[in-house]
Amino acid sequence: VQLQASGGGLVRPGGSLRLSCAGSGGFSVDGFNIGWFRQRPGMEREGVACIRSDDGKAYYAESVKGRFAISRDRAKSAVVLDLKTLEPEDTAVYYCATGALACEVTVYSGKIIPEEYDYWGKGTLVTVSS
Repeated sequence: VQLQASGGGLVRPGGSLRLSCAGSGGFSVDGFNIGWFRQRPGMEREGVACIRSDDGKAYYAESVKGRFAISRDRAKSAVVLDLKTLEPEDTAVYYCATGALACEVTVYSGKIIPEEYDYWGKGTLVTVSS
């Protein structure tokens, strides 16, 4: 299982960015639950959003609700994360991940936990600064 996150960059506060997570090496994210995480400077990795493959339901961390949106781009076999109204506090390396428990326990707990994911892509850096 190989995942690749892309789309990071430098953006001003209040701006927007689209991140993409695609499979590589013969792996496709289609049919898999996918999560997005971020690791801010000096902080532990935290769950941002996840999306299920069966019913398409999405779940979000409270800190990003209303600003971030996760969805599938079927044409590109990717899971995208749209980041809007970005704040300097959103500066982080963003990762996508999957695994047997990806976005499963989240249905009941409402939490997106890194320990429930087995396969991680390399991150993409998002910097929010004026």
